[in-house]
Parts: sequence; C-alpha cells; structure tokens
Amino acid sequence: MIYSRGAPNMSDRSLEVRALTKRFGGLTALDEVSLYVNRGEIVGLIGPNGSGKTTLFNCVTGLLKPNSGKIFFLGGIDLTGKSPHTIIQEGVSRTFQITRVFPSLTVIENMLVSISHKNESKIKSLYEGNSAHEAEKAKELLDFVGILELSDQPGGELSYGQQKLLELASSLMQNPKLILLDEPTAGVNPTLINKIVNRIQEANRRFRMTFFIIEHNMDVIMNISMRIYALATGKILVEGDPEKVRNCPEVLESYLGGD
Repeated sequence: MIYSRGAPNMSDRSLEVRALTKRFGGLTALDEVSLYVNRGEIVGLIGPNGSGKTTLFNCVTGLLKPNSGKIFFLGGIDLTGKSPHTIIQEGVSRTFQITRVFPSLTVIENMLVSISHKNESKIKSLYEGNSAHEAEKAKELLDFVGILELSDQPGGELSYGQQKLLELASSLMQNPKLILLDEPTAGVNPTLINKIVNRIQEANRRFRMTFFIIEHNMDVIMNISMRIYALATGKILVEGDPEKVRNCPEVLESYLGGD
C-alpha cells in the first residue's frame, strides 16, 4: 500500500507527556499527568466524565495550552504550546467525540480536504485540485474502512457510524505517525462498533499505526488496547494491561463515584 509505514521500533516513544498540568480558573483539570505511548501501540485512556481525558487530548493537539509540563513527540520533538496546524504537520492526527465532517461535501471531497498542505488553506487545496496520487490514496482508504461505494454521497447524508468511519479514513489520509481517537464508537450501533474496532486493529497491524484512544465502552477499550491509563480528577490512577486496570479497586471506585 502507498501509505504503509514499515515495522515499528517499540523502544521509541511516539508520545510522552511529562507532569502536565492544566487549570481553568480554580479548577485543576490535569494535575501533573505523566504518560507515554510507544510507537506501534494501541493505548487506551479511560475515566469518568470530568476526569480530564479530553482536556489532555486538547493539550496534546494544541487546542489548549498547559499551565506547566511538557509534551514530546517521536522521542524528542517538543509539541508543548504549539499551534494545532503545526502539530498536524509534525504527524499527529485527531478525531473528536462529535463527528466533524463537511456535510455539503461528498465523501471523497471530505477525504481530499483533510490533506494538510503547508501554507495552504484546506478549501483552497481542494478546489485547486489534488494529485492523482492523493485521489487514489483516498479511494484506497475509503475501501479500507468499507465506505468506498459512498464516495459521491454528501457527508451529511451518512449515518453517524459511517461518519465515524469517514473520520478514521480522513485521519489516515494525513500520513500521521500518531492518531488520537476521542470516543470512536460513541453513538454507534453494535454492528458498526465492531467494524470500527476491526479497522483500528487492522490499521495498527497493516500500517503499523499508533493509536491513543479515549473510550467509555469498556468492552471495546479492554479488547482493543495493549495498555490502558485510567484518569480520575485529573490524575493517573493506574497504568497497565487491560486485566490489571479492569481489576484495580481505585478504577472501580472512580467509576462508581463518577458523574
């Protein structure tokens, strides 16, 4: 495939967060959070509502600036406080809990507009034309997630689950080295949940893609993750394999007492 990346070096850190703190007024959303994602891993991030999961993703992707701490990418690139555009250019892609497709653009146009062209707006890059290579890659990825037959359909006419698949394909379109997925199965029917999970696992296997995933569906996150971090009140409760996290008393308590 034209987007294959080769075998991962698991000793390399794809993402490393060091003592990250983010405050909103008197509220500490992240309290010296430290974690890492190795290249080639699928790592889960769980926690009750308000635990700081999306705030962490927003800091990593530049939507929020942390009060203190550091964020490193690929073993040494300092992402701390950089703009979202710069972080995308470095190779970090991200989806959101609520889908963000362009409803009036076709599925294939949504794919092409997701390409990051340096010093060029997304809309300008779409309407001034894309290379045959990019168009072919878009079709390959739509086929990979199983919605190639919907290429000419407006994005707004897709089901919610199909939009999630489109966002996954779009994130792969950006040639990322790390993909952050925020609730990839939220609001999706069980059949499409299985399809989304399968495609994430296959992208990890086939393209050696690294994923960091927020997910409330415990069956999904426990089955898909190689390692899991559990957050509560802005702090890491535990890190480890799914079995360790599943049986951690502090994790069970945080969920029973979560909002």
